Amino acid sequence: MNANHTVLSAGTPHTDNGKAAHPSSPFLRSNKIEARHQERLAIVYVRQSDPQQVLKHRESTDLQYQLVRLAVDLGWPRERIEVFDEDQGISGRHAEGRHDFQRLLAEVSLEHVGVILGREMSRLARSCKDWYQLLELCALFGTVLVDIDGVYDPANFNDRLLLGLKGTMSEAELHIMQGRLNAGRLNKARRGELFNHAPIGYLRDARGDLLMDADEQVQAVVRLVLDKFEQLGSLNALLQYLVQQDIRLPVRPHFGVNRGQLEWHRPNRQTLRNILHNPIYAGAYCHGRRAVDPRRQVPGRRWTGRTVVAPEKCQVLIKDRLPAYISWEQYQSNVQRLQDNQARAGCRGAAREGVALLGGLLVCGRCGRRMLVSYPGKRTRVRYSCQRQHIDYGEPLCQSLAGERLDAFIGQQVLSALEPAALELSLQAATELERERERLHQHWQQRLERARYEVERAARQYQAVEPENRLVARELEKRWEQALLEQRRSEGEYDRFQREQPQRLTTSERGAIEQLATNIPALWQASSTTPADRQTIVRYLIERVRVDVQEESEGVDVTIDWLGGFVSRHEQTRAVARYERLRDFRPLLERINELKEAGSSSKQIAAQLNADGFRPPKRRATYNAAMVRQLLSRHFRKAARSAAKMDERLAESEWWLNDLASQLDMPSITLHHWLRRGWVHARKLAGPRARWVLWADADEIHRLSQLRQTKQGWSDQPYPPELTAPKDRKNT
Repeated sequence: MNANHTVLSAGTPHTDNGKAAHPSSPFLRSNKIEARHQERLAIVYVRQSDPQQVLKHRESTDLQYQLVRLAVDLGWPRERIEVFDEDQGISGRHAEGRHDFQRLLAEVSLEHVGVILGREMSRLARSCKDWYQLLELCALFGTVLVDIDGVYDPANFNDRLLLGLKGTMSEAELHIMQGRLNAGRLNKARRGELFNHAPIGYLRDARGDLLMDADEQVQAVVRLVLDKFEQLGSLNALLQYLVQQDIRLPVRPHFGVNRGQLEWHRPNRQTLRNILHNPIYAGAYCHGRRAVDPRRQVPGRRWTGRTVVAPEKCQVLIKDRLPAYISWEQYQSNVQRLQDNQARAGCRGAAREGVALLGGLLVCGRCGRRMLVSYPGKRTRVRYSCQRQHIDYGEPLCQSLAGERLDAFIGQQVLSALEPAALELSLQAATELERERERLHQHWQQRLERARYEVERAARQYQAVEPENRLVARELEKRWEQALLEQRRSEGEYDRFQREQPQRLTTSERGAIEQLATNIPALWQASSTTPADRQTIVRYLIERVRVDVQEESEGVDVTIDWLGGFVSRHEQTRAVARYERLRDFRPLLERINELKEAGSSSKQIAAQLNADGFRPPKRRATYNAAMVRQLLSRHFRKAARSAAKMDERLAESEWWLNDLASQLDMPSITLHHWLRRGWVHARKLAGPRARWVLWADADEIHRLSQLRQTKQGWSDQPYPPELTAPKDRKNT
């Protein structure tokens, strides 16, 4: 400590008669406190770290308030002394949330404060960031600090060094205390004995261990939630089921006047998600599952920045430590299904309302990414496309195909796999349906039993009161009547439920189930079977489907990865827009030519093509006479005209219009449009049906090909002039 430092108290000062004097005795003065300081305010900062210290450590709080007398002895009038004590019960780890500390910084910045008094520096801040911010402001605006050890001027180097050391020790003290507490918590957690609040379906006993809730209805509802998710497969379907069956979740509040009392709340998505993600329901003790990420934590908000860690990566994981509702394997399956149901790239996704059967299951056979589903035009039309590279990186579309034929083929494969087990599935479905109805009836009976108990309890309370005490008796009578009304309402709802869903299946219902099982295809196509039902069935059998379109043809390679490891490979066809992309295009032309030479009409040729198994493109089912005439005109009569034109003499590099259009792979009408705009060299023959003769050598064909590949621009962005200007024939 430097020579300029003035000690205010080095222990408890005493008077000459041996009696203890207050630390703020008049002889304690400092030359660091000047008149300019006493012209400003004196701030006494009072703080305790948490509400428990405020309630139990009152002596510490009283010592801090006594600093007002010290400020008076240092020369400040009582009316110029202010006490900042609104930060009681708030930790000094951060400045956020401490309104009086922020107000103190503002007052110092406005040069309103001459001295700040605190019992010890840790009361002001336990963070070096906040502590040095206060020191910088005090040094800049001439404010001194006072604690039980002396007076400090932050503008003085030696005092600044000592204050910095005090701030570092204060922050280190906080970390040391936290380290001790965390070490003790971790040691208890390694024994599997550290618990916070008991989740739904569990209770803490007198020793602090977790046990299953003793209420039978609570256990039944928790088991129902876990079993129905395994059956339905999605969180939304589980929530809808609970709402439709009017099943409420048992909750014991952790705070408030009803703490620990059983309440029945309506189900919600977040509560169901917490139940499915919590490993406690599988009997596993887990510590550190919700760690805090400082990068995501919002200062001043206690519960922010928490991240969920997989149980295998937690600090402590002890299996079979607690009573379990489900097995560990079922818990892992539930978590994996929740992850697969996410609508993200790389996840299968849950069954949805769209008619696409393979949404989330279809994988591109080229790049391995999941193919997206779209509904062009009508909602009944489905198209699968691999465009993730196009969306993320602007690359060309990988592949796409219409989904109707592929969905129909996968549906046939699934029905074929289900057909051998039809009878067994029907019996199992009947058994599961009876079991579910029995469980629901048991749930209603438990609700009625609870309602009767509440009535009897209200009656006992009313009968126990003295008749003369009408102030209490009237209120207890109202509660009794309310319990009776609740009991009657529950009994009426149960009667309606019994009429709609008898506990046992009737003979006709069981026969209907067996009949439907023998005709699975009819059940698959029934209007009562929703697209989500079909998607769910497919997900129970198929893990993924990979497709690879064979270049620009109609051929599609389909690979089905079945659950269980079996892989089947198939070759299917897709709908194409052009005849040239049909795999049997050449045999089709040969068959048409053969039938035409035999003297068959267009209608007869179409009927024979359909009988031979030929199918047209563009999703059309059969050929008709108009389609045959179009093929004859496009391929056979064009060939005949081309043969006739061979008799006419053409100069070197001259083309008939249709021949050049075929060479450029473009419609003849487009080439004729270019001709009228002067983009190609052409001459017209004489005669009544004069035809056009176009000139194009190798360089000209290259220019026209580039012009063909150039996308048409807007009216103010025409084609490039170097592509539309024809080459001069004199230079050739």
